[in-house]
Amino acid sequence: MPDLVLGISAYYHDSAAALVSDGRIVAAAQEERFTRRRHDPAFPAQAVAYALGEAGATLADVSAIAYYEDPALKFRRVLATYLGAVPFGLASFQDTLPGWWKSKRRVLDVVRHELEGLGLGPVPEISARRHHESHAASAFLAGPYESAAVLCIDGVGEWATTSLWHGRGSRLEPVAEIRFPHSLGMLYSAFTYFCGFKVDSGEYKLMGLAPYGEPRYAGLIREKLIDVKPDGSFRLNMRYFEFLRGQVMTGRGFEKLFGGARREPEGELTRREFDLAASVQLVTEEVVVKLARTARERTGESRLCMAGGVALNCVANGKIAAGSLFDEIWVQPAAGDAGGALGAALALAADRGAGRTHLGTGLDAMSGSLLGPAYSDDQIADYLAAGGIPHRRLGPAELPAEVARAIAAGKVVGWFQGRMEFGPRALGARSILGDPRDPRTQSVMNLKIKFRESFRPFAPSVLADDAKDFFDLPQDSPYMLVVAPVAEAARLAVEADSGLTGLDLLKVPRSTIPAVTHVDCSARVQTVRERDNPAYHRLLVALKQETGSSVVVNTSFNVRGEPIVNTPHEAYTCFMRTNIDVLALGGFLLEKADQPEWREELDWRTEVPLD
Repeated sequence: MPDLVLGISAYYHDSAAALVSDGRIVAAAQEERFTRRRHDPAFPAQAVAYALGEAGATLADVSAIAYYEDPALKFRRVLATYLGAVPFGLASFQDTLPGWWKSKRRVLDVVRHELEGLGLGPVPEISARRHHESHAASAFLAGPYESAAVLCIDGVGEWATTSLWHGRGSRLEPVAEIRFPHSLGMLYSAFTYFCGFKVDSGEYKLMGLAPYGEPRYAGLIREKLIDVKPDGSFRLNMRYFEFLRGQVMTGRGFEKLFGGARREPEGELTRREFDLAASVQLVTEEVVVKLARTARERTGESRLCMAGGVALNCVANGKIAAGSLFDEIWVQPAAGDAGGALGAALALAADRGAGRTHLGTGLDAMSGSLLGPAYSDDQIADYLAAGGIPHRRLGPAELPAEVARAIAAGKVVGWFQGRMEFGPRALGARSILGDPRDPRTQSVMNLKIKFRESFRPFAPSVLADDAKDFFDLPQDSPYMLVVAPVAEAARLAVEADSGLTGLDLLKVPRSTIPAVTHVDCSARVQTVRERDNPAYHRLLVALKQETGSSVVVNTSFNVRGEPIVNTPHEAYTCFMRTNIDVLALGGFLLEKADQPEWREELDWRTEVPLD
């Protein structure tokens, strides 16, 4: 019998479940994909049921369960934080303590109760791992290297906010850590909040906003907010932050420092927000690069693995990849708390003697991060027939050719194929695709399909062997977690004194693939190989045959505020609610012009909270 280990993360944000068999990853998914509640923190009941079902198992077949952090240690940190902030944090303490006293301090009992309620068999032993250990295990044990330095950076776990590890074989040794409240993730989230975006959700917006501004506040951030040492260790000046004393990130100190009140959510973006984003992004990159340098010096390793929420800052990752510190870096595609479920399972499996069977193949253990549910063509056919939905069924060679022709003709395509991605990125299984050569694609997809802010950049997917023709990318980037400059050969001449600033910079085409070229001539690249995603690879090959280029716009199959689609019904609903022209649903092709009129009693946009 295989040794099955179930990993669970829950109750903060991005709850998830992952199942590992003899150290091999069987399944992993975020709960939000089932409940349709973005960043759902609830117990991942449906994700657990899915993962077990993928293995044809029940809880009776599971040897052990790992929870992704230590609730007792976290409770002690929460208590110490509030006691240290007396009397300023009293109101927040009164709001928070009942929840901790009732359930959060005894999370393992709550998890057991929830699992028993699923009716999936007797619940085995449940143990807790440390938060940063779970991050480190998700990065190293799932990564492709026999040995590596491992760097984890996030907001906070129990106490650690930044940790350095040395991974060798199936073991991880802690090397150093920085502790709460000194947190690079909290610094970035403070600016996310101050610029009017949601904490734990809008940080990627701040990163996308940064190239529109100038880092004119970077010196002030270094002088007043964060003291950074040459080795990358740092301390925050807590007099400017409110997260110790209340339930907001910043207060009057921030307002005095940066010339006024925080931007209201959905308010007008001004030069201040552009420049604040550019400034904190620059400082973050400086700290991350220094930490990476220390990781190299302290471990002697030439390869780096990364996880934690800050590891989703693909611009900072690009700075490391482009430098000479490491031969190669690998970032866990589910780098945030969802990935903690996987890391906890892998760490416990390793303790139980599981090996890393993927080593020696040159591949990681993530299967292209395609670890979620899949729907067969028979299941999709039943759904289409039940709804009387017009469609055409195509063969495995016809479908990519038809989709490639549609993209080349300027149409936007919903692409729903195979197993759903684990992690925040769409990687060619639940994607919306468009033509990167058309400068109108970026605005059309943002405003008429995603219903999101116009400044948000789109990412390109490209055949790995063609990437060098378009991007100065020093290594493969299969999980869209490295930003690279657009290659000189693909750039267009741009007048240096155009006089445009802010969002007006969008009006200037900068390359032959303008829809995926950010205003600083960069792109968040996904390189695609056949071994990772054969169906998506076939499409890019067909696109190259049709247009001469294998680059495509790839954004997640959802609208703003909604999780990525999981089921055929969710894909069809998104297709009909938006201006997507064509839907490739498994082996079936659906044209918008052939569909019956879409009617809903309520305006769906009022039911989807903005992210």
